[in-house]
Amino acid sequence: MPRYVAFLRAINVGGHVVKMNVLREQFEALGLSDVETFIASGNVLFSSRAKDAAALERKIESRLKTALGYEVATFVRTCDEVSAVAAYAPFPAATVRTAVSLWVGFLAAPLPAAGQAALRALETPIHAFHANGREIYWLRRTKQMDSALSNTGVERALKARCTFRGINTIVRLTSRLPK
Repeated sequence: MPRYVAFLRAINVGGHVVKMNVLREQFEALGLSDVETFIASGNVLFSSRAKDAAALERKIESRLKTALGYEVATFVRTCDEVSAVAAYAPFPAATVRTAVSLWVGFLAAPLPAAGQAALRALETPIHAFHANGREIYWLRRTKQMDSALSNTGVERALKARCTFRGINTIVRLTSRLPK
């Protein structure tokens, strides 16, 4: 049975506190199996016979909106896709080593030309971006709290919903994936 990872936006941030057992119960109520959460920031591994990730996203979003009372943008990836995200090198290794952090933004679809242009317009000496398929990579040369650019600001500029995870979280998550 295929194994997936759901990256959820707005879990345990901005006053939206969700216990991980509650999140697991909601996924299980959808008929998803082998449900486990990974750190308390909205990363859920699960198995499903479904082959359509977009349909799974809609199903999960609908269930969570009803259960939690607010919209939870959901981005589903196969285990192979998550492993590819972890292995991808959008910037030279030396550049990454000197940066403060590298983040991955998960999108529902690849950025259209206007989104690509908006992403390029966000680049500064502090922020570098790279798009690859349904992910954007954000290299930060300063702490987020020292920057005027936020995750929400990127989302607004792109006119696309997304959720961000640190690359270290993605790499650690791959240790939980089937080989």
